[in-house]
Amino acid sequence: MMKFRFRRQGNDPQREKIKQDLFAFNKTVEHGFPNQPSALAYDPKLQLMAIGTKSGAIKVYGAPGMECTGLHKETATVTQIHFFPGQGRILSLLDDNTLHLWEIGQKEQCSHLEEVRSFMLPGRSGIESTSATRVTVLLPKLSCDLLAVGTEGGGVHFLELPSFTLLDRSLFQDEIMQSVPEEYKCGKSLGPVESLQEHPQHPDKILIGYSRGLVVLWDFQSRHADNQLESLVWVRSGNSFVSSHSDGGYMVWPVSSSTPCTHEPVTSTIPYGPFPCKAVNKILWRTTESGRAPLMLFSGGMPRASYGDRHCLTILQDSQHVTLDFTSRVIDFFTIHCIDRDKEFDDPSALVVLLEEELVVIDLQTAGWPTIPAPYLAPLHSSAITCSYHISNVPTKLWDRVISAGQRQCPLQTHTNWPICGGKNLAPSPKQQELLLTGHEDGTVRFWDASGVSLRPLYKLSTANIFQTDCDHNDSLTQAGEEDWPPFRKVGCFDPYSDDPRLGIQKICLCKYSGKLVVAGTAGQVIVLYLCDEKSDHMIDVATVDLLQDREGFTWKGHDRLPPKSGSVLFAPGFQPVVLVQCIPPAAVTAVTLHAEWNLIAFGTSHGFGLFDYHRRSPVLARCTLHPNDSLAMEGPLSRVKSLKKSLRQSFRRIRKSRVSGKKRVMVSSPSSKVQEANAQLAEQDAEVTPVQRRIEPRSADDSLSGVVRCLCFADTFLRDGTHHGPTMWAGTNSGCVYAYALDVPSQDKFSEHSVEALLGKEIQLMHRAPVVSIAVLDGRGNPLPEPYEVSRDLAKAPDMQGSHSVLIASEEQFKVFMLPKVSAKTKFKLTAHEGCRVRKVALVNFSSVASEDYSENGLVCLTNLGDIHVFSIPALRPQVRYDCIRKEDISGIASCVFTKTGQGFYLISPSEYERFSLSARVITKPLCQVDVDRPHDPSELSFCTAVPHQANGTHKTQPTGESKSAGDAEGVFDEISPLSSPALDSPNSSADITLDTTGELTVEDVKDFLVTVDEAENNLRNMTGEDGRPPGIIIN
Repeated sequence: MMKFRFRRQGNDPQREKIKQDLFAFNKTVEHGFPNQPSALAYDPKLQLMAIGTKSGAIKVYGAPGMECTGLHKETATVTQIHFFPGQGRILSLLDDNTLHLWEIGQKEQCSHLEEVRSFMLPGRSGIESTSATRVTVLLPKLSCDLLAVGTEGGGVHFLELPSFTLLDRSLFQDEIMQSVPEEYKCGKSLGPVESLQEHPQHPDKILIGYSRGLVVLWDFQSRHADNQLESLVWVRSGNSFVSSHSDGGYMVWPVSSSTPCTHEPVTSTIPYGPFPCKAVNKILWRTTESGRAPLMLFSGGMPRASYGDRHCLTILQDSQHVTLDFTSRVIDFFTIHCIDRDKEFDDPSALVVLLEEELVVIDLQTAGWPTIPAPYLAPLHSSAITCSYHISNVPTKLWDRVISAGQRQCPLQTHTNWPICGGKNLAPSPKQQELLLTGHEDGTVRFWDASGVSLRPLYKLSTANIFQTDCDHNDSLTQAGEEDWPPFRKVGCFDPYSDDPRLGIQKICLCKYSGKLVVAGTAGQVIVLYLCDEKSDHMIDVATVDLLQDREGFTWKGHDRLPPKSGSVLFAPGFQPVVLVQCIPPAAVTAVTLHAEWNLIAFGTSHGFGLFDYHRRSPVLARCTLHPNDSLAMEGPLSRVKSLKKSLRQSFRRIRKSRVSGKKRVMVSSPSSKVQEANAQLAEQDAEVTPVQRRIEPRSADDSLSGVVRCLCFADTFLRDGTHHGPTMWAGTNSGCVYAYALDVPSQDKFSEHSVEALLGKEIQLMHRAPVVSIAVLDGRGNPLPEPYEVSRDLAKAPDMQGSHSVLIASEEQFKVFMLPKVSAKTKFKLTAHEGCRVRKVALVNFSSVASEDYSENGLVCLTNLGDIHVFSIPALRPQVRYDCIRKEDISGIASCVFTKTGQGFYLISPSEYERFSLSARVITKPLCQVDVDRPHDPSELSFCTAVPHQANGTHKTQPTGESKSAGDAEGVFDEISPLSSPALDSPNSSADITLDTTGELTVEDVKDFLVTVDEAENNLRNMTGEDGRPPGIIIN
């Protein structure tokens, strides 16, 4: 018999097949707003929008659900992107001066973005990039066969598309200077090319604007202005164009063949003058059919002294004048308008503004120009996210009531259809509705539709209005008076500043069947809210629970509690607070749970835990968990008074203990001594057969913050004896202690007559004192217990009450299953000893099989401090699969992770984006979309590269191997461009801003180098072309 004892079981082929049908890891989609956007483009034919970021990502959006993402090989800022209208091709320029061509291709009947080739303008020999050939502006011709490239040296070069072949018809600055009359010359250099615009009626004519003010029409020369040029735009008829300038003004210029040199503009205006104004960075001029004046839109131009720090965009038409006031910088904007050349007017329907922190869309056809709510790209970080909570399979009744409450909150929004509606969403409708709740620093809880690819905002709950704070919490966006000038209108919802850090939301718990919500905050506030469909004016009941229980020797040094408002408060339809429970001391709430069927909430802080009956408005229990040496718990998260001496003393004490401690350890006497004996026996048995494990040192009992309550749960189970089950409450702490209370809960009809009573049933001390991360009770079959109301409303199968129950306790180091009611150890898995990692997040998940809808398994999912995810069977705790998910350096990503009950998860990859992933082979939410493109055949096309799907933040290691076209290659052979070194985004030398800054310190050597670079670069380009003369069609009058 002994020879079989040490034999390890081999892989069972049948079990491996079942595991393949149950488990599969996929990163599926990124929810939220792209981090650090840097460029914007729009395809009016395909109705698609593209956003480039500073991390080198390009994200394409159309109709809700239509998304695809590409990632450049180089981690460089995308400074410009341009669509080839109707072709599904995108041109991108990076700040390392490389051009890249992308195509929306088909793969497995779905659209995806792939890089086709790249190109770099040749510079001086021996130097990869020079200022002379540094690209400042791109203009793809509307015919999509030619690209004009403006450079910092003032030259304009032409590339054949899509092959990126450099043509021998470059336009250099000295040739322009020879054709310019003397009075138009402004020094030896015209400055960088600032703008290139194709003539709307004559495609063979291009408007070239130089930063020092000269504007040249290829074939017709226009004007030399005194102010630095910022941007140009054609009027649709082509009879005039508009230029904007650094002094905050704009000018309208006529274009006529009879007067090649124009000295005076038709109009010249500084809208916010006469005092000095900031530059007008970009201007658009749109004509309307209604006979009214043209619509003019421009960014910047604000009075420098008064409003120089504002981020504004102005809309002007006749007497209508609105200054849209944003809370973050304007990156770029465009209008959605008529592009049919046969039509006489632009007739813009919408304005799309990309800001640094959000996307804002304005309806230009509705009076008052209201905003259009975005179905995606919502700024999750409008206030910093502090916690999150996911609800699967939301009942239709709750779903409709939440949506109704959310719609009443947005009276200033129009219900016009979303204008960016290109592509087709091929994904099937979600089988169930899912809610993602995010708690924020400003005391708000936001409800998101997480059922599909697009994370859609549904409702916002604010808790600040029930407290007396220094600032007025008025959410109205229109607070500007009629006489104010400029006529500001607050637009957008990004507001990162919190009036009071104590308002921050720490924990959320929602009962989806009763519509009851518990929200807990940083200052010990626990708020119980009911969902109500009508507005209400009522007082909030306030109760305090002293968690110290008059224990002597402790003085709270942290922040004060938030004072509640006295008297009645008016609440809008939605979740309305009914009870405020204030923990004393007012430390941040670390755990909260709700049992709506028993009318009970439980909450914990760093001092202890409490139980509260919100129906009778009375506390049931308060238990202090502080150790006598737990002084850090008295200082609070906002305190700066942490003792360095104490932390050093504790560290040395811990080292000393680990040196002198022997193999045998003295057991601490406690009510759970029997449990510890059983643990020791189990450990000895394991030691005989298990491989070498890491030695885990027990933690000191007087560690700081050992009393922090980490988890709470309610369960109907066997605690007193094996024949009578009843309500129980479980609490786990940072010191590895678990408290189990038997509750005497009256029946539904006697809630008002009898109060709930709690009696301590068990107290378990884990041997190594590792923090308890999660507690869950399993029924006789080893399945998790159903949620409140699920059994009474026939929504779930009743739990097995015949077999013996067990409790699964997950600490940071191991998982352990104890039999109830004796609390005898049944099985365990030592994760830290085996893997060398610590548990950070735990969830019980139901995995459905791909092969059969009827087959499913429950599993324990665990995320560790190394960023990997483990799945274990329950209750046997056998390891099933392991996946690398999050980088171990990404501490905020690991801390923000939340699992769903169906095997998906979310974690923050930036302050504004959630990465969604799936562990289930069956339940996957990913973009399935299609774009119909009309693309001419490219004879020089080589094999496509492999795209990186949906990984805009570099989470995958595989990178695309695109093809590059060498500029000097006359034979049309494609070469690889070696990845150019670019500074990291967070380095001080990185190109964080795409605008050209000419205000730095210039030395004589810099100027000399610039002049030499221009000459040599132009000579190089001439030598490459082989001909000095240009074709006769390229002239300047």
